[in-house]
Amino acid sequence: MALKRRQRISPGFSMSSMTDLIFLLLIFFMITSTMVSPNAIKVLLPQGSQQTSAKPMARIIIDKNLNYYGAFGNEDEMPLFIDEVTAFLQECAAKEPEMYVALYADESVPYREIVRILNVANENHFKMVLATRRPDKK
Repeated sequence: MALKRRQRISPGFSMSSMTDLIFLLLIFFMITSTMVSPNAIKVLLPQGSQQTSAKPMARIIIDKNLNYYGAFGNEDEMPLFIDEVTAFLQECAAKEPEMYVALYADESVPYREIVRILNVANENHFKMVLATRRPDKK
């Protein structure tokens, strides 16, 4: 009985179908990436102009012992209780409605204290700036 030999399979590999597939995937991801809108926090960035005007700023400072201090403009800092922060900020807003509130907090201050001040500012529609270090006294 004579066995027939099978035809030999070529060891070569055709890359043309692989490149077509990669090209189609590339087009797919390029199109879908432009349609996706990221869910990010909306940040108000400063607008560039020839002249910048310094807005009056109220400062709230929280030290490492959770003592609160407040100051408006170039005034000296005065100690505040947590209950007085809202009244202090409303007083400052009465002086200057377009003011910014800068919050200086020591790195050891718990987040809940910072969030408490941010909530007060949010409820009263104040513009907040989170600062990294306490301003130098002159």
